[in-house]
Amino acid sequence: MKKPTLQDVANFAEVSKSTVSQYLNGRFTYMGAETRRRIEAAVQELNYQPNAIARSLKQKKTTTIGVVIANILHRFSTQTSRAIEDFCHEKGYHVILCNADDDPEKEKKYIEMLKAKQVDGFIIFPTTHNREIYESLLNENYPLVFMDRIVEALSVPTVVVKNLEAMEEVVQHLSEEGIRDMAYVSSELTISPRTERYEGFVNALKRRGIPMNDRWVYTGKLEGVGNFLENMFSELEKPEAIIASNDLSLMKILPFLKRAYHGIPENLALLTFDEVEFAEFFDPAITTVEQPAFEMGKKAAELLMEQIEQKGSLSTQKAEYRFTARLNVRESSIKRKKERI
Repeated sequence: MKKPTLQDVANFAEVSKSTVSQYLNGRFTYMGAETRRRIEAAVQELNYQPNAIARSLKQKKTTTIGVVIANILHRFSTQTSRAIEDFCHEKGYHVILCNADDDPEKEKKYIEMLKAKQVDGFIIFPTTHNREIYESLLNENYPLVFMDRIVEALSVPTVVVKNLEAMEEVVQHLSEEGIRDMAYVSSELTISPRTERYEGFVNALKRRGIPMNDRWVYTGKLEGVGNFLENMFSELEKPEAIIASNDLSLMKILPFLKRAYHGIPENLALLTFDEVEFAEFFDPAITTVEQPAFEMGKKAAELLMEQIEQKGSLSTQKAEYRFTARLNVRESSIKRKKERI
């Protein structure tokens, strides 16, 4: 059976080809309701499918954007990606989602693949180790937005959370609970969210005159968290609280506490940066620092669409868009007993 053409739709609806083209591209300003109804009926009756490649060549855009995520295992990444996809869908854009696994080489290959597919723009959660390819996107005038992570000395609109303020609030909350002996667990300080949160922790302690025990701070590979905790809790002097820098760090802490203490001990406070799905249902419920992921994802998509409409111009956009995180205080950070572990 012959595939219906644009002319077939125009003949069926008794309008011109240009009117059908305007309808397919969502330009209804000067189109009457009856004309729109006839074209819609014609498209459905003939089962007409526009030629996406031909349209993209004519319009010089593919109505497709590329989103390169550093690590899709983070709940924050999946939520922001969903918000990006929802916003782009409303605008008639498709989203190609790629997971780089925090691997610069994989990230580079995905960016090159997306360029080959002629996407109209990029939202990247950068590994930060591909400066040359980021610069090439700017030089080629690609609309570009960074998410969650800052790449120094590159003028790219970046959507991030106020990490320093959030960690200040965390330490303030623990201090108000009468807790001074705090441990800190993070993966390697190789990207801005981790460095900012660690800096916020250190500065918040200093402002309150609370000494930091270096033996209670871990900033290495996640695989080493278990051994770190084993050593820390085998000592006579133990912390009263553990702060996890993100959800993946928390996932290394909880199995140790379950194995060693059958859960979170009553005389240990636990907090984590990033909201986690089970936080409210855990016993005790876990205190979290919740990033406004959906609002941040929507903002990133808005910034990208603004560039696409301005053909890649960054002139009206500032470098950073900072969002405030929310501290969800639950039972795990409220000091439940005065005895030490």
